[in-house]
Amino acid sequence: MRAKFTLLTLLVILLLSACGQSATEVVGPTAIPTDTPIPTATIIPTQSTPLAILVVPADLDQAVSDVYQKTMYNLAQQSGYRFQVRTALTPEDLADSTLKVVVALPPDPGIATLAPTAPNVQFLAVDIPNLTAGGNVSVLAPNNAVEIPAFLAGYVAAMLVEEYHIGMIIPKDDPSAQLALQAFSNGKTYYCGLCNTFYVSSITYPTYVEIPADEDPSRYGGYANVLINDRKVDVLYVYPSLARQDFLDYIGTTGVLLIGANRPGSVRPGGWVMTIQPDTIKAIQLAWPGLIAGQGGQTVQSPIGLVDVDPALLTPGRQRLAQETLDALLAGRILPVGP
Repeated sequence: MRAKFTLLTLLVILLLSACGQSATEVVGPTAIPTDTPIPTATIIPTQSTPLAILVVPADLDQAVSDVYQKTMYNLAQQSGYRFQVRTALTPEDLADSTLKVVVALPPDPGIATLAPTAPNVQFLAVDIPNLTAGGNVSVLAPNNAVEIPAFLAGYVAAMLVEEYHIGMIIPKDDPSAQLALQAFSNGKTYYCGLCNTFYVSSITYPTYVEIPADEDPSRYGGYANVLINDRKVDVLYVYPSLARQDFLDYIGTTGVLLIGANRPGSVRPGGWVMTIQPDTIKAIQLAWPGLIAGQGGQTVQSPIGLVDVDPALLTPGRQRLAQETLDALLAGRILPVGP
């Protein structure tokens, strides 16, 4: 009897215990704590932050101006500088004690006169004639080597058309132009070797015409027609001193392809493949560390680069080959006119 009572007591206790329990709580996945990234510190410019000024002419092509401004803005940001743009430079600008760097494009804003009054400011003159490096004035010297652009023009021209129907227009009795013509021919040979053609022709390519120094520029188109119509040239390279905008625009209406060593106007001529010219943007980037370090009196050589490339005419693969060839030329691994 006692055993039954004990068993009954235990059963009652168990039932009461079960009734007192709360419903089981369903808990979702446990959140795993993660490290919250610390925001990168941003330099907030103040009136005491060093200042860099870019001086550009008011009538500079807007697209070109934008490239220079973006370049200078990025350099200033990376160095913790403020950045401003001017169309002129005044003594009042130089009175700002935070001004450290001035980069000026032609026409000359008066650097030779203004620079001595601001010895703590470093000036970089970009392709401004009649200025020499010294003191706190550095100059970006134009790259006047005609052989490298001409060699690369011949190389790319031969790459673009069948049967290598390429030609060049040069000034008459100009030794530098003759050197460029030789380099243009060597560039074609470098691309195609013996350049064997299927059709036998009495014309040897590359072919060329010379324009006398006293010729009326309005008659330049007739010389181009000799190459285009009579000699069946499909790609033309115009020597830099002859590359007037109206002349290039005329050639652009004929259906031939054009390669130049001068940047065309805001509207590229028809058939414009690319421009082979000194890369002033790259030169400014190379000069910048010295400028902010206070190193003046430097002469900075502009490296040659490819700009205004039309990817529909010079596809990315061909552009890569052109860039590799240019790199080899600049490194001295290819001699454009021989030793």
